[in-house]
Amino acid sequence: MTAPEPIAEDMVLLFAALSATTQAQVTATIAQAGFGDLRPSDGFLVQHLQHGPVSIGELADKLGITAQGVSKTVIEMERKGYVTRTASSGDQRRRLVELTSRGWEAIYASRRARAEVNRQLRASLGPGAPAFLDQIHHLAEATGAVTLLTERRLRP
Repeated sequence: MTAPEPIAEDMVLLFAALSATTQAQVTATIAQAGFGDLRPSDGFLVQHLQHGPVSIGELADKLGITAQGVSKTVIEMERKGYVTRTASSGDQRRRLVELTSRGWEAIYASRRARAEVNRQLRASLGPGAPAFLDQIHHLAEATGAVTLLTERRLRP
């Protein structure tokens, strides 16, 4: 059996802890802005709606889950006022999902919250922030994380 690495050297554990705490900060800030009914996992769906309406089937493919799973989330988010579903003009059976103005407001609140957390983290690092960010970016590129992020292929 392998002994665990010391916490200070366990990058996986440290990244997981940092991710959890910063996500909690962002979630709390978004809730204070009036979007407390959103879950972090809702962002995985919302990211695919920012360029216009998308069908349930396309969302399922992009998220790697069933159309039934997407439909359940979409119905819940529609009930909360973040998205709307409409029939496709070419096929009445095909439903398109689109962000509402409330959905866009939530996106902007999330961006502001992340920007604030980023400012706090950079302030904590002080003058070493640029070098640290270069190293984190290097790791994210080397592991394929940047590609997954920019191609919107991160999954819940």
